[in-house]
Amino acid sequence: MEPRDIIVVGASAGGVTALQNLVRQLRVGLAASVFVVLHLQRDQHSHLPAILQAHCKLPVKHAIDGEKIEHGFVYVAPPDRHLVIEFGHVHLSAGPKENRTRPAINPLFRSAALAYGPRVIGIVLSGMLDDGTAGLWEIKRRGGIAIVQAPEDAKFDQMPNSAIENVPVEYQVPVAEMGDLIASLIGQPTQSLIAGMETQMGESTRLTCPDCHGPIERFRLGPIIEYKCRVGHAYSPENMLAAHEDEEERALWSAIESLEEGADLADEVSTARKPSDENGYKAGPETKRKLAKSIRAAIDAAKLGRAAVGD
Repeated sequence: MEPRDIIVVGASAGGVTALQNLVRQLRVGLAASVFVVLHLQRDQHSHLPAILQAHCKLPVKHAIDGEKIEHGFVYVAPPDRHLVIEFGHVHLSAGPKENRTRPAINPLFRSAALAYGPRVIGIVLSGMLDDGTAGLWEIKRRGGIAIVQAPEDAKFDQMPNSAIENVPVEYQVPVAEMGDLIASLIGQPTQSLIAGMETQMGESTRLTCPDCHGPIERFRLGPIIEYKCRVGHAYSPENMLAAHEDEEERALWSAIESLEEGADLADEVSTARKPSDENGYKAGPETKRKLAKSIRAAIDAAKLGRAAVGD
């Protein structure tokens, strides 16, 4: 039986410190490969390998598309690329965002589970919302081990709490205890696919994708729900709601722009009309500007968490 030797780690907000503390504990000669995804801005240059290398005895590097997987290395996802594991090598993908980010944690976790099954140890660290939960569920379903940073130890506890609430997690521990735990798990006997963790085929919905506006299907992974479009954009419920709220705000700002531009245009056109027509043009701009002002007030009220008050 093959040993556990694939360690996948996901982190988001507050995750840099947690990752530093984790890699500090990795021992020279580690008989495993470590893969890290930290949520990054698309156009942000990543210094994460150098930041982690300062605390790690193992070599830390950005993963290179197609490179062979070797024990004793820490592979980090570069900006704007999903880190995907295939058997024996890594792959960098510019595929659709998941949970509004690329790199995302779920593609790493899911691909590791598919390629290595029970050999995988999945770790969820500090972060907001719930990226990593669905991927950790897939790791567990295929016989892997699930470790979550104890919520009270995390700077942001939403990702750890989501994983704990939805996945049968074996270990909830502070980051300071993960090094010894990992060392004890490597080489342990693995187990096969776990019964009772079935997936359900996609169900059609009336929703559309916030990214591409294509139709959305709903998938169920035990207690977990994921939304996916045919292109491949994927969202947890919390991320779907957040993405839709962003889309709503963009639409409202676009409406304000159109109304204010329409008011300016109506003013300009009215100057070229006969005096007898002037009154008909003045009412239009005033109504448009009043409506634009109301929308601005509604946006402000929503962001401040209070009901908008009409004029």
